[in-house]
Amino acid sequence: MTTGATDAAQERLRRWRLVLGGDAADGTGCALSGRDAAMDGALTALYGQGGRPRAGRERAAGLGASAPSVARWLGDIRTYFSSSVVQVMQRDAIDRLGLATLLLEPEMLETVEADVHLVGTLLSLNKAMPETTRETARAVVRKVVQDLEQRLATRTRATLTGALDRSARIDRPRHHDIDWNRTIAANLKHYLPEYRTVVPERLVGYGRASRSVKKEVVLCIDQSGSMAASVVYASVFGAVLASMRSLSTRLVVFDTAVVDLTDRLDDPVDVLFGTRLGGGTDINRALAYCQSQITRPAETVVVLISDLYEGGIRDEMLKRVAAMKASGVQFVTLLALSDEGAPAYDREHAAALAALGAPAFACTPDLFPEVMAAAIEKRPLPIPDTV
Repeated sequence: MTTGATDAAQERLRRWRLVLGGDAADGTGCALSGRDAAMDGALTALYGQGGRPRAGRERAAGLGASAPSVARWLGDIRTYFSSSVVQVMQRDAIDRLGLATLLLEPEMLETVEADVHLVGTLLSLNKAMPETTRETARAVVRKVVQDLEQRLATRTRATLTGALDRSARIDRPRHHDIDWNRTIAANLKHYLPEYRTVVPERLVGYGRASRSVKKEVVLCIDQSGSMAASVVYASVFGAVLASMRSLSTRLVVFDTAVVDLTDRLDDPVDVLFGTRLGGGTDINRALAYCQSQITRPAETVVVLISDLYEGGIRDEMLKRVAAMKASGVQFVTLLALSDEGAPAYDREHAAALAALGAPAFACTPDLFPEVMAAAIEKRPLPIPDTV
């Protein structure tokens, strides 16, 4: 066997050894040293035998419940793994080993790799959080929120500004405001074959953005525990929408109670700390409140973000959705607003909403601006093929 082939075989064994964890039955016969041994120790502390210490000389003391040992482990994984892998391992440590309560310590929060899922965990611990930790937690949440705003805001504003312009069609547009595609389509019957052209009798145009409010948006967000990532993204998008002069944006969160957080939309961190993750669900009560706030149905978009596990009155909820749609409201149902993949949801309720012309589907943050633009323009929603 050539040297190159030998090296490749050893590299495969090394990788399999890291994957399999070094039990006697892993079959690799490969020993680790240096950086590889340290990586293996960090992995074993989390994934080896449920996170418990192993016997023998193998490096893996487990995480236990000690804040210092967890802090060291967090430092190790940040040294040996990429940021995206660190976030997954942190999430697994919280889920597998019950380390959520350690996040209530300021020293611990300063060492973690912040992401949307960590923010969701912090928000679920909000009520139990001591004052000594609260400011550190807000700083962690603010960093994540600012990163999300930087990634999402520009595209969202550009997409929705265009949709608002196009939705305000006028019959006597100035030349640079003519919507040529719609104008040609509206005048095809006036085609003159001898001149090979269309002579438009009616111009179709759209008004440009003005300072007046053109559309009203109501974000109605389920804050049950399973919706944590959706709450984070919806709060960021709510702040972005609220910053647009042509939109009047209202943000409502609910479990079995309903809370209007519209007055906090200038700071999504305040919105997030005003939520209360966990608890039950009463969609009907939330929609009743949203319906009471609508003054211009034909110019309103209501976005319900929920897994549809209704704890309230199902038939009343459906009647309320039907009534809003009949009045001219554009009603959008998102089963999730996150990058987490296919969510769990109540399929019976989703089918009932679809029968009312309000199909329910999961939406990624990158797709959300297109969904809102379609709703504003009253055209079919860009529903993913996976629905």
